[in-house]
Amino acid sequence: MMNLSSKVLRQHDFPDAPARAAKRKLSIRKSGLFTILLALIQFTSVLAQDVNVGGKVTDSKAGGIPGVTVTVKGSTRGTNTDVDGNYQISVPANTTLTYSAIGYITKDVTVGNKSVVDVSLSEDVKALEEVVVVGYGTVKKKDATGAVSALGSKDFQKGIVTSPEQLMQGRVAGVQITQQSGEPGGGINVRIRGTSSVLGGNNPLFVIDGVPLSGDNTSSGGDNQGVGRQPAKNPLNFLNPDDIQSMDILKDASATAIYGSRGANGVVLITTKRGRGKGTLDYGYSLGISNVTKKYDLLDAAEYRAAGGQDQGAVTDWQDELFRTAQTQQHNLSYGGGDASGNYRFSLGYLNQDGIVQTSNVKRYSVGFSGQKKFIGDKLTIGSNLNFANTQDTGVPISENIGFEGDLMGSILKANPTRSVFSAPGVYNQVTNSEPNPAAFVNLSKDKNNTLRALGNINAELEIISGLKFKTVLGFDKSMSSRKQAYSRDLFVTGIRDLGRVYVRDVETDNQLMENYFTYDKEIGSVTLNALLGYSYQSFEYGTKNVAATRFRTSNLDLMVNNLGIAGTVTPNDATSVATVGSIIQNSSYTKDELQSYFGRLNLGFGSKYLFTGTLRVDGSSKFGGNNKYGYFPSGAFKWKLVEEDFIPKTVFTDLSLRVGYGVTGNQAIPHNVYDRRDRYGDYSINDTGTNISGGGLSAVAFNNPDLKWESTAALNIGLDFSILKGRLGGSIDVYNKSTKDLLFKVVAAQPAPNPFVYRNLDTDIQNRGIELALNAVVVDGKKFSWEVLVNASYNKNLVKNLIGTYDTGEINGQGLSGAFAQRLAEGQPLFAWFLREFGGFDENGNSLYPNGDFQQFLNGKSPLPKVNAGLTNNLKYGNFDLSVFFNGVFGNYLYSNTANAFFTQGSFSNGRNVTKDVIGNGEGALNAPDVSTRFLEKGDFIRMQNFSLGYRVPMKSNKVLTNARVFVSGQNLFTITKYSGQDPEVSTNKSLNDIPSFGIDYTAYPRARTWTVGVNVSF
Repeated sequence: MMNLSSKVLRQHDFPDAPARAAKRKLSIRKSGLFTILLALIQFTSVLAQDVNVGGKVTDSKAGGIPGVTVTVKGSTRGTNTDVDGNYQISVPANTTLTYSAIGYITKDVTVGNKSVVDVSLSEDVKALEEVVVVGYGTVKKKDATGAVSALGSKDFQKGIVTSPEQLMQGRVAGVQITQQSGEPGGGINVRIRGTSSVLGGNNPLFVIDGVPLSGDNTSSGGDNQGVGRQPAKNPLNFLNPDDIQSMDILKDASATAIYGSRGANGVVLITTKRGRGKGTLDYGYSLGISNVTKKYDLLDAAEYRAAGGQDQGAVTDWQDELFRTAQTQQHNLSYGGGDASGNYRFSLGYLNQDGIVQTSNVKRYSVGFSGQKKFIGDKLTIGSNLNFANTQDTGVPISENIGFEGDLMGSILKANPTRSVFSAPGVYNQVTNSEPNPAAFVNLSKDKNNTLRALGNINAELEIISGLKFKTVLGFDKSMSSRKQAYSRDLFVTGIRDLGRVYVRDVETDNQLMENYFTYDKEIGSVTLNALLGYSYQSFEYGTKNVAATRFRTSNLDLMVNNLGIAGTVTPNDATSVATVGSIIQNSSYTKDELQSYFGRLNLGFGSKYLFTGTLRVDGSSKFGGNNKYGYFPSGAFKWKLVEEDFIPKTVFTDLSLRVGYGVTGNQAIPHNVYDRRDRYGDYSINDTGTNISGGGLSAVAFNNPDLKWESTAALNIGLDFSILKGRLGGSIDVYNKSTKDLLFKVVAAQPAPNPFVYRNLDTDIQNRGIELALNAVVVDGKKFSWEVLVNASYNKNLVKNLIGTYDTGEINGQGLSGAFAQRLAEGQPLFAWFLREFGGFDENGNSLYPNGDFQQFLNGKSPLPKVNAGLTNNLKYGNFDLSVFFNGVFGNYLYSNTANAFFTQGSFSNGRNVTKDVIGNGEGALNAPDVSTRFLEKGDFIRMQNFSLGYRVPMKSNKVLTNARVFVSGQNLFTITKYSGQDPEVSTNKSLNDIPSFGIDYTAYPRARTWTVGVNVSF
């Protein structure tokens, strides 16, 4: 009452009070709103202002973890740790950071008001378990029942690597890799657990991102008049080694049987790199310098004159004239990233490698892509892989079978050191066709080969129900190659002089793949089940086009190659002659093969102790006749994890497992459709006048044999895996026995006969028995210093059993050696056994002595196939420095030097040619016949320091642009310990006869190089 009366009186006493009160209230409200608004602005400003947060991410040993993805939770903002595990990032205050890395458990940390956040990540034991790739899937290494060796990018050979095979050279027990020569892009022989085939080849099946390769050459070889037979380039050169993430080598039948008819020689599964983590840009550059490792010990000009050689008045070191210091440059650029929902990676590569022989070179431009993405709640995954390359090879006229007149290398070795390079300025000193001037040979010829190749696939995988998945893959492998070779009419070589010659050879391939398969994973109590069931179809198309032209008026090599219409305008020594018919010869060929397959695999595990694997593949190939169209290839394997048993002391063993596997695999890498009669246009040759042309018409390449069937290899493998000293020392021991039967063979009939030859299965048995050892030891495992040693060694014995008849191979070329050979296939001998006269020195007249008779015979215990292969790797790290030193060795084999047989004899010296110094005064007479004998057979054992690599990772603690930087220097083929007198003991020139291959013969091979490389790899 009092309050109200008072209020009334006040209003009455002050008539304007209500208005003034309203204004006051409004003012107060405005002031409060302003204050609140100001506070909100200030609070929002504080929230919106980023703070710098840094720290280090470590593992359980307090070591920094590089490459950890650090992101603001719920956003795309993030960074990666550097090589020391350090990171810096600007984030809103009080945010939460997510730390994730492969092999570690993801961790969330709230920043709060901290500026330094150090995090320790725990190892994800399941994720860290080593996984190996097997056919149509992966398996934990500890659960693998077969003999499988896995190599990651850290295990690969460093430096200048042109093709994928070189990455694993000497690194895997039981795998022998031999470069046919030192030519950039040259062929490579890969042998897994010995040599077991003849006609079908012995290289393994290569599978790139799930696409099996055909194994066919994607470029042309050549058989050029005056030069000889030249090999095709390595078909795997298209794949940039920098794009490869891992290589898994399947060695025994239980591992390879899933590839059935193509698994007999082993399988190499190549997986290319995938993107991961926050998007990262990587760039690598390297510069390599190469020189010849060893020159032949030839007479110099003074020694040649002193020995009574034909003095032509000059001083020339022909090896110095033609060999050079070569450079190699590589650029690799990639960008990629990924998370649990998908990944992507793009790559560009450039290689420019000069050979150590003048003008030789290989260039490769490569593009790669890989990516996958999950959809429909992660039930559907769609992915794709693509590799494209343009490879440009510049070759030199080095061949496999030229006679005593010599190709380029032969001419270098036998050229008179007192002969001048030029007879006048710009005019090559050329006298006779039989003694080519090496400088003229290389500069008056041209050999260009361009190959485009694209390989890839698109795939989709759908999870139908829990554990059951269906995957479909569409793959392709296409290539187009054109090789153009020209030889000037100014070149003094028999068949080329005054004529000129051009050869154009095109090769085109088109291979298609379609695969569909189901996988099922299920755990039923202590039993684990993994099942695979699928269908595969692959087609292989192969076409060639060949043109040969001669009798050119011009000497311009480019004009000759690009205007074949001017061929036939001259005949020898008559520039005004009219053309005659037959100066341009053309032919072509086309084949198509198909392979249809059904395959299945079942893996069973019982209580983590006992693992069983059963596999069956059924292959049907158009290469075989109706009576044997399909082949069946089963296998089974068992693994007993002894370490899980109570009687095995856990204080000693961290792993101890026994593996047993047996299976049958096949080989069908033979000429196309050999079961039926087939004709084709034959090869051609044109004589010096251009008037006599041989070949070019229809000729038979196969005759009817509907019973022709698969070559099959049955193999037993017993292996033991172990690990002791808390994992510091581990490894495996494997013993195997391979037996190859129904050997595919081209049987040549004695004439006269209805058919000159026929393809048959020989009732024989080729055995390979051996043992393999692989060890890895962590000698030192400290925070600052670590030292790891890897050792592998393998022994293999090869034997031919139950072979009726004998078959010759190993052609030997040279003056007086027409029809000569050095190897023979026969019962009780290894494949390609040496078949030689036993040399016993010279008599008083300088003629060869043969104590056991002047006839060829087998040599017990001397084989071209190595008995032992070994590799030793030391990996060391100290702080930011890393060092890797790798040695490999080959033992127990013998090499035949066709080079010495053809050129390094007293008869050759007496005819005015150069020779090695050991020929002078060795007692040989000038008229002695250089017959095929053990005189030219030498031990091929060697130990090589194959690779040396020293790197330094640059600290990146305060760098916000670069996340990684490593500089390095590496050396390849640094020194070799060997008694072999040739240029290099790692050599095998193709010296086949009647389509029977050879092995271990050295003939004027392109020399090997020693290479030093410096480079840098950076990540942004």
